Amino acid sequence: MTYALLKPKRELNEKERRIKEASREIFERVNSGEEVVTTVVHLSEVANVLEDAANLSFAISFIKDILLRKNVIVEKVGAKDYIEGVLLAEEKRISINDALAYILMRRKEIDKIYTFDKHFEHLNVKVIKR
Repeated sequence: MTYALLKPKRELNEKERRIKEASREIFERVNSGEEVVTTVVHLSEVANVLEDAANLSFAISFIKDILLRKNVIVEKVGAKDYIEGVLLAEEKRISINDALAYILMRRKEIDKIYTFDKHFEHLNVKVIKR
């Protein structure tokens, strides 16, 4: 989602422009009420990027808006979940937070993900890039 929100400080290449446009479309779908699931960990990643790239006030406003939306389900993550994510990350050679997302997707029987991360193309999920 951060691709959709942030104004680039330089000229984007073609691939980056396509990602930004696709991100904007995803953002609009969620804003229109499409139900999505995320975790507190992944929201924290977004908050960190927004704080760094924009400012604290913008990050707070955005995260507060997400947390108050009825169509955005935010899952809790515990130490046991994170340990499982670390082990899967080690096994599959993917990032820990990607592994964590995959584990929670499996648990919730979710088989589709909005992502531009190539790691998910090697897991048993359908990657939706638009």
